Parts: sequence; structure tokens; C-alpha cells
Amino acid sequence: MIRLTGAAAAICALTATASAQSTKDMPPRVELHAFPSLTISDSQFLAGDDKGKDVTLTGAFSIAQGSGRLPVAVLMHGSGGIGGNIEHWKRQLHAVGVSTFVIDGLTGRGLMRVGDNQAALGRLNFILDIYRSLDILAKHPRVDPNKIVMMGFSRGGQAALYSSVSRFQKLWNRSGADFAAYVVFYPDCATTYRNDAEVSKRPIRIFHGTPDDYNPVSPCKAFVERLKAQGADVQLTEYPNAPHGFDNPLGANPPVAARADQTVRQCRIREDDSAALINEATKVRFTYGDECVRTGPTVGADPEATRAATSTVIDFVTTAVGSK
Repeated sequence: MIRLTGAAAAICALTATASAQSTKDMPPRVELHAFPSLTISDSQFLAGDDKGKDVTLTGAFSIAQGSGRLPVAVLMHGSGGIGGNIEHWKRQLHAVGVSTFVIDGLTGRGLMRVGDNQAALGRLNFILDIYRSLDILAKHPRVDPNKIVMMGFSRGGQAALYSSVSRFQKLWNRSGADFAAYVVFYPDCATTYRNDAEVSKRPIRIFHGTPDDYNPVSPCKAFVERLKAQGADVQLTEYPNAPHGFDNPLGANPPVAARADQTVRQCRIREDDSAALINEATKVRFTYGDECVRTGPTVGADPEATRAATSTVIDFVTTAVGSK
């Protein structure tokens, strides 16, 4: 029999503890769920017109360690598809006992990315996909339907933010479930929709960067003030050095220009009474050929902002779902 000295025994104990801690973020089970959605125009979405193209999408449901019904966060990617930030947040959430459901809103539609061709997919399609994910999660035996959190990033952040709008929920959410909270990263807030200040009573938290020139923070500040005026539980946290996509650990540091990507940073768009999206400058229907559309926004990582946001978000989520 080999006897360990006190020092050796202590090292082994520390190694075992570190090993146990390093596996907390590993889900013991992952399920791939195919689910039906639609590809429709933004005007169809706004009008409640479901005469679109049927599409089958996929969601990856990673079940956190634990037993029974667990809280879950739905993660909605941006125009580049599922990237490194999604993996970052999966690990952080799993480590605190929150499962994740990652929606792939592009592959099932025959798309890889839409940043350089934003017109390839109506921006509001992701909201419909988000609601369709609730159809699965609200009935799943390992999900607490009262503890589902919505998280989205960039184009997916816009979808996450506006999925809280009561009008859209009434038009499209058939699951019978509502999100316990909304976590939104660097969304596009350039468009004003009818009655968009009437939102869920659940808390909304937005995380953005001052230098973001893909989706500037200023329109989001104005939207937050409109929401607060209506009594919404909403807060915006702004990081002074955070570029677009700052929470992606694989992002460029220093940030670089995404030269072909289109941005509406110079546009102001509103929905008219016929569910059309109107360019405020031209007073006609908005298109990605409009003069206000720009290219070449800056994207990259900000480790300091990521650390701060991670701490804040995990505290917020665990409080919202009662697992803290």
C-alpha cells in the first residue's frame, strides 16, 4: 500500500476539487430538437400574417447538472450564426445549474450568415423562432416553465428585446409560457414599432458598449426611457470601451472592421398603420438599399467588459429564477 505524505495528500485533494469544479459547466445530457417555424417578411410578422414559408429549425437543449425540472436560458445568436459568445454563456449558465436551449435560426433556412446581406432574412423572424422554442420547453419534463430566461445577441438581441412586446406575444406566442426575464446584448433599437413600449412585466436587462458602431447605444437609451415611462422593469448597462460583440472570447482584440456587414446605424425606421417599415428620412418603405445603410462596423472582444457583464448577468439570472 502506498501512503501519501501530508503534502501529497493535500495536492491530491486540491486536484480532485479542481477537477470537480471544472466539470460543473458540462451538461450530462444534450438533446437536439427540430421544431417548425416560418420564414416571413417583417410586414407579415407585424400584421400577424402566417402565410409564409414553412421551415424546420433546430435547437440544442443542454441540460445542466441537477435533478427534476430546472431553469433554462434560451440563447438566440446574431447575424453571424452561433459563435464563441454562445459557448461562453452556455458554460457560465451550466455552472450555476441553468440549462440552455440554443436556437439555430439560419441553417434550417439555408443560410450561413446574413451580416453582409441583411435583407436575406426579415429581422423579426427570430422573434417567431423564439416563441416556437417555448412550445418545446414549456412541455419538457426537465424544464420549469416558470423559470425560462431569454438571452439574445445583436440581431438575436433585437429579437430578445422585442419578444417582450405584449402585442407580439399576443400575435405569435401560443405556448402558454412567458419568459421570467430578458437579457439583451447590443441590440439594434433603430426601429419604432406600434405599441412597442407595452412590454412584459418581467425584468429586462440590456448590455451595450459606448463605441458600438454596428448597433449604436443611443437609440436603445431612448427606447429604455420610453419603456420606463410605461412602468417597465428595464435597465441598460453601458461599457465605455466595449465594441460590438464584446462578449465573444474569440473576437478580435483590438477590434476590427467587418467590412461587408450592413448596419442601420444612421437610419431611423418606424412602423406605419399598415405594418410597413418606413424610413423616416425618405418617408417611403425602408430597404437595405437606402442611403442611410452603412457598411464596415467594428467588432471585437473586450475582456474587461465581458468579466463585468458575466458577473452581473449570472447574478441577475440566478435571482430571476430563484436559484441563487
